[in-house]
Amino acid sequence: MDKLFSPWRSQYIESFAHAKDSPSQCIFCSAIADANDENNLIVCRGDTCFVIMNLYPYNSGHLMIVPNRHIPSPAELLESESRELFALIQKMIEVLQIVSHPDGFNIGANIGRIAGAGIDQHIHFHLVPRWSGDTNFMPVLADTKLISEDMKDLYKKLRSRIE
Repeated sequence: MDKLFSPWRSQYIESFAHAKDSPSQCIFCSAIADANDENNLIVCRGDTCFVIMNLYPYNSGHLMIVPNRHIPSPAELLESESRELFALIQKMIEVLQIVSHPDGFNIGANIGRIAGAGIDQHIHFHLVPRWSGDTNFMPVLADTKLISEDMKDLYKKLRSRIE
């Protein structure tokens, strides 16, 4: 089996190594507690969950849908949180289709550090827009991920479609 190395990802994961069980050290808990949504790249807030842009996106428009509560597993989600989480995924698919016209989406969650969760104590779901031919050799050969749109510009487009 061939293995691809993406050092940017490991650096990102290591930056949260000490967030363990403490909401005060959790990037999601810190973002939701702060009123500056633009600075934190929070696209929208619901009653029990919120949507935030991934600072190190796999693709342009990579979003994370996150419950407000600091919990590690979907098994701990309340029914209201589960409903709102999936409703926000649906809403953001619609918004991204209008704003960015992707050909498809990946939706997923990494449950636990061994499964690849960089932030393993606060469950979150990834929504990644995909386009035909959106993979390339740059991350492997040049330690560079190509993102086709400035994050702040995309943030403003997403917010304007939601509001």
